[in-house]
Amino acid sequence: MASKDQRRRQLARQKYTRQQQRRTDSTRRTKRRNMVVAGVVAVALAAGVTAYASASLIGGDRKDASDQAAASPSPTAADPCARPAEGSPSAKTWSKEPAMTVDASATYTAELATTCGRITFAMDAGKTPHTVNSFAFLAGQGYFDHSRCHRLVDSGIYVLQCGDPKGTGQGTPGYTLPDENLKDPRIKGSVYPAGTVAMANRYDGQDPKTRNSGGSQFFLVYKDSQLPPNYTPFGRITGGMDVLKKIAAAGSHPDPATGNTAPNATVVINGASVRKS
Repeated sequence: MASKDQRRRQLARQKYTRQQQRRTDSTRRTKRRNMVVAGVVAVALAAGVTAYASASLIGGDRKDASDQAAASPSPTAADPCARPAEGSPSAKTWSKEPAMTVDASATYTAELATTCGRITFAMDAGKTPHTVNSFAFLAGQGYFDHSRCHRLVDSGIYVLQCGDPKGTGQGTPGYTLPDENLKDPRIKGSVYPAGTVAMANRYDGQDPKTRNSGGSQFFLVYKDSQLPPNYTPFGRITGGMDVLKKIAAAGSHPDPATGNTAPNATVVINGASVRKS
């Protein structure tokens, strides 16, 4: 028969074993939850490239009244932004990426004149020549004018997504861009720091065929956000962080027509321009 001391030691070992098992189970559940969150983030930042469109991910490319409603919203009583300027979103598309015209040794400055205020950011053509060249081309073509920033993510990650004239998350200029600058030293620990401007894309985290799928949609990071380093960081905000914070403070709401979390604020780009710095 076991002594009282032996029995106490046996019970202590059993208790320790149960505690270790609970810790193991908890760690496994946490890892599983993080994997799900990472998947949701990848979907949330998916951008319009028709070849990889999936209704289960971000909704179909609807050509109905909901597109016009998304592109030309009406301000609400709590809306901190102004009414959009007169004009219609662009319907232009191109069959291939524009010819390279940017000076890779130069810095370019983009300016977004939005209904909520002006936002400016510097772009590095040396590190992201295809992305900067395309952005400058689209801005020059008026592609971003009168387009709504259709997605605000204000939980887990903190980004405002713009660049789709459809206002649905399905818009594309008709061509795709290669991924660039994915090893930017500023993206440390898979954290895109506040002030980063990066391209959205269709990469699903697994299929290499979904790489190099950027188009016109981009996102502005208004608070440090942990994301997989799969999104081309091509700009750094130099003015208008207060504008982004005002938009974020107004919150967001689910948009059943598009599957996005749309900003409550009326965020419309009245005009976009790019100049060589």
